[in-house]
Amino acid sequence: MSGRVAGKVAIVTGGASGIGRASAIRLAEEGARVVITDRNTADGKIAAKEITDAGGEAIFLEHDVSSEDQWKTVIATVLERYGRLDVLFNNAGIQLSNSVEDTTVEEWNRVMNINALGVFLGTREAIRAIKKNGPVGGSIINTSSTFGKVGEARNAAYCASKGAVMNFTKSAALHCGKSGYNIRVNSVHPGVVRTPMTEGEINELVELKSYDSVEEAQEKEWAPTLPIGRIGDPIDIANGIVYIASDESNFMTGAELIIDGGMLAQ
Repeated sequence: MSGRVAGKVAIVTGGASGIGRASAIRLAEEGARVVITDRNTADGKIAAKEITDAGGEAIFLEHDVSSEDQWKTVIATVLERYGRLDVLFNNAGIQLSNSVEDTTVEEWNRVMNINALGVFLGTREAIRAIKKNGPVGGSIINTSSTFGKVGEARNAAYCASKGAVMNFTKSAALHCGKSGYNIRVNSVHPGVVRTPMTEGEINELVELKSYDSVEEAQEKEWAPTLPIGRIGDPIDIANGIVYIASDESNFMTGAELIIDGGMLAQ
């Protein structure tokens, strides 16, 4: 442990699994006190226990990121327990693999409420909390996607929500900068990563093209599209999150950290 975020208090939404879980563990390894939030209570508690069993500090809070009231409760709980907030990783999100023609209004609203509204609410409430730190400031990290920068035919609502996150992040960064808060707001753009969220899409390919396994579908469908030659793992993104959360990135705001195995370089 090198203590790159030692003493900082960090909230990680969607921290029960995938990128969120890996990021919570890495932040704790680097000295942060971590608050994991998720709707998945069972796995969220397991993730928090893994951190504490390893000697870190973590708690779990059940949390629907699309609820304004729940955001206020989470922030109030964190401030009451720790007296401050330094880092928010707005990571919770869902994916819906439907084209524009096949997407219903209900599906569109659900994706936007979690992926975009949730990021707005979290960013707003975190700014109000972090600015109390004075000149020390803090860091807000919002998960967008490579699909926030380019389109994909089967992900109409997801692409829209992640594009919204990217540009909203820039607006929030400018607001914080011009207000003198020293709160940095950046977006991270993962490519294809092995997470529970991507398993659904992979399973569709397995069924559609009669692959023998998930691994075969990943290697034949996705790996060849990535110049680096492999699909990403959650730790690949988590290492980037530690950098943006730490003071090492104190001249970085309104930026897009792309971690995609070279996909967008093509």
